[in-house]
Amino acid sequence: AEIMRFCQAFMLELWHNLGPDQDVPAGDIGVGGREVGYMFGMYKKLTREFSGVLTGKGLEFGGSLIRPEATGYGNVYFLQEMLKTKGDTVKGKKVLISGAGNVAQYTAEKVLQLGGTVLTMSDSDGYIYDPDGIDREKLDYIMELKNIYRGRIKEYVEKYPTAKYVAGAKPWNEKADIALPSATQNEISEDAAKALVANGVIAVSEGANMPSTPGAIRVFQEAKILYSPGKASNAGGVSVSGLEMSQNSERLSWTSEEVDQRLHAIMENIHANCVKYGTEPDGYVNYVKGANVAGFMKVAKAMMAQGIV
Repeated sequence: AEIMRFCQAFMLELWHNLGPDQDVPAGDIGVGGREVGYMFGMYKKLTREFSGVLTGKGLEFGGSLIRPEATGYGNVYFLQEMLKTKGDTVKGKKVLISGAGNVAQYTAEKVLQLGGTVLTMSDSDGYIYDPDGIDREKLDYIMELKNIYRGRIKEYVEKYPTAKYVAGAKPWNEKADIALPSATQNEISEDAAKALVANGVIAVSEGANMPSTPGAIRVFQEAKILYSPGKASNAGGVSVSGLEMSQNSERLSWTSEEVDQRLHAIMENIHANCVKYGTEPDGYVNYVKGANVAGFMKVAKAMMAQGIV
């Protein structure tokens, strides 16, 4: 009840600045479907209208299929496109994932679907490493542990004792092929980046917002490994928020296959733009530069076309 009252009070102050063609909030760390539902209910009471003004809503009142999965799925789709530039795939790769929330869970799910092996997941207390891989059954346990019981990741080793739990640490010192940071900001330090490169990681694709420090980014780029910043690779969530608004406007609900297909196409297009603007003379794709320039060009062209207003 306290969370509901907080969300309602927050919306009481915010609602004047929101609208389907004005500003549309979405969830993030600590703000999931429950909180979005409370805020949307209050917005609807205050405005006496039903519109796509918050995204990440429940399916019962205007939400979209694939929205919970979108950031994680989108990150792996972007990773696929990066690996294609090297003639490679996710299949058979060993993958380090940080986090155990929404993004991490669905990142792991998509990696498994594509034939990769997930070795790690984490929370704010530490990480688990499972040398046998976190398979579908184990991932279902983590989802139940985190989403229903609000438990800690260390409980995983009680269920699966062949895994190890490392308290107060992040998984970046483990040996793997791919790293997918999906937890929080600044979780990969310069030293952690050096450990990843030394251990043979060939690709880092960010699911979280700015999880790599500037020093870590320099290490990845100097080593010429595939590295994508979150502004490109974790765009799946906000993209499907846009698709949710489209469905609200049409008063239609698309199938999960249709939403997923559109998400996949969006991530392919983002990747293509990064390659277009980020390819350097030696052929290395600087995805940071590519994402920055692509974003700037889109805004600059729109501003020039619309005149000085």
